[in-house]
Amino acid sequence: MRLRDAALDARCLRALIAKELAQIARDPSTFLIAFALPLLLLFLFGYAVSLDTTRTRIAVVVQDDSAPALRLAESYRRSPYFEVTMARSLASVRGMMVDGSARGVVVIPQGFGEGVKRRAPPPIQVITDGSQPNTASFVGTYAEGVRQSWAAAEGLGPAPAATGPPIALSPRFWFNPDLRSRYFLVPGSIAIVMTMIGTLLTALVVAREWERGTMEAMMATPISMAEFIASKVIPYFLLAMASMALCTLLAVFAFGVPFRGSILALLAVASAFLMPALGLGLFISASTKNQFVASQIALLTAFLPTFLLSGFIFEIGSMPLPIRIITYAVPARYLIPSLQTVFLAGDYWGLLLPNIGIMLGFGFLFFALSFRVTRRSLD
Repeated sequence: MRLRDAALDARCLRALIAKELAQIARDPSTFLIAFALPLLLLFLFGYAVSLDTTRTRIAVVVQDDSAPALRLAESYRRSPYFEVTMARSLASVRGMMVDGSARGVVVIPQGFGEGVKRRAPPPIQVITDGSQPNTASFVGTYAEGVRQSWAAAEGLGPAPAATGPPIALSPRFWFNPDLRSRYFLVPGSIAIVMTMIGTLLTALVVAREWERGTMEAMMATPISMAEFIASKVIPYFLLAMASMALCTLLAVFAFGVPFRGSILALLAVASAFLMPALGLGLFISASTKNQFVASQIALLTAFLPTFLLSGFIFEIGSMPLPIRIITYAVPARYLIPSLQTVFLAGDYWGLLLPNIGIMLGFGFLFFALSFRVTRRSLD
């Protein structure tokens, strides 16, 4: 016997949803994944994980006792970007570079003060740890910036052009003026949470029915295929939306992430993403009939691509071309920029609507595959 392919019956659907909700209520692991895991992820990405390059540890070696050299060293010590350890010789700080307690060394050479008197100071030496290229680039760039600011204060900068006043550049960063990584990591972590709930939990629902032997009992009832699938999807859709609401409240009120968009835009983006997430989970569950295998496949096909290929941590534009092409098949690629736009910029529907349409397209594809595989497995 197999399930009939018929329209939805409201009374039957309510009973099936009540059954699924009762199973969710009896399973503590579901609540751990739906509510405890989001709290842990938000704490990690809100406090523990930071991409902000501030207070980088460096050593400043002052080999000259002149007043200009000491003033330059003091400029590095007062910089908000560096945590400085003063030293008198380069040999005394070599160990700090080896063990990682310093990511760079600035050497102010002997004769620096005499060069300043002649208005031709000798160049300083900046040594960086090349094992971390991003940090090394930051140390080199900001060390030079501190030196230039000191030189301007000392009157050692280039003479202004005779044709007019010098041009002053005042950089301005839109949407995230302080360049705080928390402002885009926390909204991105909401995508990870929704992937875990939408795909991982849904990947277990049909497989759990087969393992517990209850699928045969359901096949003997006069329910339709549409009712069966809807009863498996709707409870986890509601659970994921509740978890998303919890994450949003924590992001705004606990972590101080600005929310410049509307609730409507957030609900539209989240609902659109849950379609492919739930559809993929249901497709995996119907294909495997084993909870352990389904959970492993869900991690490989949903969690890892969302974490690595969606632009959450690594910028897609910096990836090799073949990898960038693969990212177009990852639904979270369209969710994360939408979430960041709603939080930081507002309701820019010109960006949101195309992403919503693409996510709905993925959802239609996965649900069509789920319907076909489920019907074949029940024949």
